[in-house]
Amino acid sequence: MRIAAVGDVHLGEDSRGLLRPALEHLDGTADVLLLAGDLTRHGTLEEARVVAEEVAGLAVPVAAVLGNHDHHSDAADAIAGVLRDAGVTVLEGDAARFDLPDGSLGVAGVKGFGGGFAGKCASRFGEREMKDFVEHTMASAESLRGALRSLGTDVVVALTHYAPIPGTLHGEPPEIHPFLGSYLLCEPIDEVGADLALHGHAHFGCEQGVTPGGVRVRNVAQPVIRKAYALYELHPAEVAAMP
Repeated sequence: MRIAAVGDVHLGEDSRGLLRPALEHLDGTADVLLLAGDLTRHGTLEEARVVAEEVAGLAVPVAAVLGNHDHHSDAADAIAGVLRDAGVTVLEGDAARFDLPDGSLGVAGVKGFGGGFAGKCASRFGEREMKDFVEHTMASAESLRGALRSLGTDVVVALTHYAPIPGTLHGEPPEIHPFLGSYLLCEPIDEVGADLALHGHAHFGCEQGVTPGGVRVRNVAQPVIRKAYALYELHPAEVAAMP
């Protein structure tokens, strides 16, 4: 099962045709394309239409989560609508199943949010503003948990924009780690189970990491992978045999 993935493409109104040539060759190379958020620069509908043009009508199914840039202009719902009209499965606290040549793939997706990681994280205490910050991440993690639980597919992928572990943030200043992800997103990935976790957001991070429970995590932000998409192969028989 071949999974193409990329995030943080940050397409603007002047980006038409930049991504499409590489994606035209996905057929025969990948079985599905997963987009890990920050598809636009400023979260405008005009930029969303450019993204839609780049991914519409591909030979493989496309699923996506939105990122913080896609929320910047307070038009996230409309952006999701534009992408869905182009055939993209946009996930936010829900899951999708794809029946592929090598088996069934389940994708549980949520944007996620910040908060930090064990021992160095924000807490749900104090001002209402701080509690709102942490509670938003808690809600995202809980919706990811529900989405993962809903899947009974051969292979399960968790797709987020924010990072679930600090391991893929190496290269980013430690001071901003709380704004790049949260350990709360990792908990359902390990508790419920996933075979692979994909995220973006951390432009100066590194590609590979692993959760405390042993789930492979990949940072697919385009500035990290430095190509149109990264390709990962998962084999259902091997996944089923894993402890």
